[in-house]
Amino acid sequence: MSWNPAFEPGCPNDVGIDAIETLIIPRARDLGGFEVRRALPAPKRQMVGPFIFFDQAGPAELLTGQGIDVRPHPHIGLGTVTYLFRGDFHHRDSTGADQIIQPGAVNWMVAGRGVTHSERTTSAARNAANSLFGIQTWLALPESHEDMAPTFEHHGKATLPVIEDGGTRVRLILGSAYGKTAPVTMFSETFYAEVTLEAGSLLPLPDDHEDRGIYIVEGSISIAGQDYAAPQMMVFRPGDRITVAAGGGGARLMILGGATLGGPRYIWWNFVASSRERIEEAKAEWRAEDWGNGRFDLPIGDRAEHIPLPD
Repeated sequence: MSWNPAFEPGCPNDVGIDAIETLIIPRARDLGGFEVRRALPAPKRQMVGPFIFFDQAGPAELLTGQGIDVRPHPHIGLGTVTYLFRGDFHHRDSTGADQIIQPGAVNWMVAGRGVTHSERTTSAARNAANSLFGIQTWLALPESHEDMAPTFEHHGKATLPVIEDGGTRVRLILGSAYGKTAPVTMFSETFYAEVTLEAGSLLPLPDDHEDRGIYIVEGSISIAGQDYAAPQMMVFRPGDRITVAAGGGGARLMILGGATLGGPRYIWWNFVASSRERIEEAKAEWRAEDWGNGRFDLPIGDRAEHIPLPD
C-alpha cells in the first residue's frame, strides 16, 4: 500500500521550530536491571489526544530463567495497549482473556468500570536468554465509556494496515491515519502507529487530527533543520503541516494523537477518571479484596498473588 495520493509530503525545512508545542525528555527508572522510560504524563503535558500514559520498556537482555512478572493489578477508566518490538508477554485478565502477545501484534484491554490483569514473560522464553523491548500506553476513556464493562481484544500482526513509500514504513496500531483504519475498537478519535524510516526518508504527520505527537524510539529525526535523537517526545501545534526527515542512521518512531477529551483526567496509581470520587471508590474496592463481588476480580489462572494498594 502507498500513501494517500491526496497527501503531499512537503519539505521538512518548511516547518518552523515553534511548531513543537512541547518537548519531553522521558524520565528513566531502573527496575532492577530493567529500565523504563516514561514520557507521559509529563510535568508540562498530561495527554496527547486520549493518550495519558506512555512508557518505553527496555531494551533489556534477560538471562536464562529470568523474565518480567507484572503481578495482577487493577485499572479503571482507560484502555491499555501493549506493543512489542522484541520479546513476549503472557497476558491474563479478569474478563477471561488469556493471550500471548508477540512483536507486531496488539493487545487492547479496556478497563471501563474495572479490570484486573497480569503480564509475564512466557515460560518458553525463560528457557533461554531472552530480550524485551516495547511500548506500554494508556488511553483515557471519554466520560460516556468510563463505566462500560471491561473488554479485551487481540489483533495479530498481519491484521494491522501497513503503509509503505520508499524508505518509509508505517504500521497502524490504533485508529485512522493516511486513509487506513486499524481493526481495534476505539471510543474516541485516535491514531497510533509504529514508523520505521531509512536514512533521509520523510514522514508527513496526519493533518486531520487535533493533537499529534512523535516519540523517537531509536535513531534520530530532523525538524526545521534541528536534530532530535532518541529518546524524546515532541507534541506539535494543531493545524500545522508537519514533515520530519530521518537522520543518517534511520529512525524508529511511534506517532500518536487524536481529539482532546472533554476535560482533564485524574490519575492515581493505575486508575484514571474524570472525577476524584471514581478513584476513591476504586481504591476502596481494591483494598477490600472482595474478589468477584464488585468491580474487581483476579485473572483466571493467575490468582495466587496481586499487587496491594499503595500506602
